[in-house]
Amino acid sequence: MINPASNQGTARVDTKYALEVVPLPAFNDNYLWLLHNGRDALVVDPGDAAVVERGLNERGLRLVAILVTHHHADHVGGVLALKAKYAVPVYGPRAEAQRIAGLSQLLDEPDAIVIDALGLRLSVLAVPGHTLGHIAYYSAEHGWLFCGDTLFAGGCGRLFEGTPAQMYASLQKFALLPPQTQVFCAHEYTLSNLAFARAVEPGNVAIRDEIERVKGLRAAQQPSVPSTIQREHAVNPFLRCGETEAVQQARAHTRHSLPDEVAVFAELRRWKDGFRAEP
Repeated sequence: MINPASNQGTARVDTKYALEVVPLPAFNDNYLWLLHNGRDALVVDPGDAAVVERGLNERGLRLVAILVTHHHADHVGGVLALKAKYAVPVYGPRAEAQRIAGLSQLLDEPDAIVIDALGLRLSVLAVPGHTLGHIAYYSAEHGWLFCGDTLFAGGCGRLFEGTPAQMYASLQKFALLPPQTQVFCAHEYTLSNLAFARAVEPGNVAIRDEIERVKGLRAAQQPSVPSTIQREHAVNPFLRCGETEAVQQARAHTRHSLPDEVAVFAELRRWKDGFRAEP
């Protein structure tokens, strides 16, 4: 069910447990994710403390936890201010503890955490690639994936620290999740990602239809995310590295041989890094 959420996009509601997931737009294209039950809340990747405080105040919420996926400033910039004001635990990647100030609960796969105030259990997935210590949070009960900058709607994160093999393995973890899993990524990159997807698979009707759907959402000033794992299997070139058309286009784009899906992924990622066309 989709409900209005102030002027900050849409809220995704699990009616059985009365938990909402609300996107808080920040910077140029970030989404900070606020989960709440009408009283208590947690925030994922609070890059801007002021945005989070405004979201809390507008809804009369009490912050009970902070979750972090990786060390980049647009994901952690508000951590210390929020921790100082609300005195809440800050969960984040053990492997990046030296790069994220304020972490109090260090995590790695196969850890799981329980946020008692929300009745929420989250499994931790290690997903190196964008950064070496990047983690994601998955609720099997609700079908929610908070994946930071690893998987995007129609795309994936740049490889700032990890290898193509690491990133491809991380994406394959997500690919194996149930099809209806909602993908709460951290940026509004969908249209540019889909423009690249169309270049990779110009004959893919699902990509064409998804571009039109997302254009409609953005014209209405609505977020294009969350996506779903099922949708990403249909349109995301980085989850389609074994598909004939994607492989052929990747081979045509490079002079190197592409012996396996990791090599196809690596070439698609290099291609995307220099891609500029808009849909």
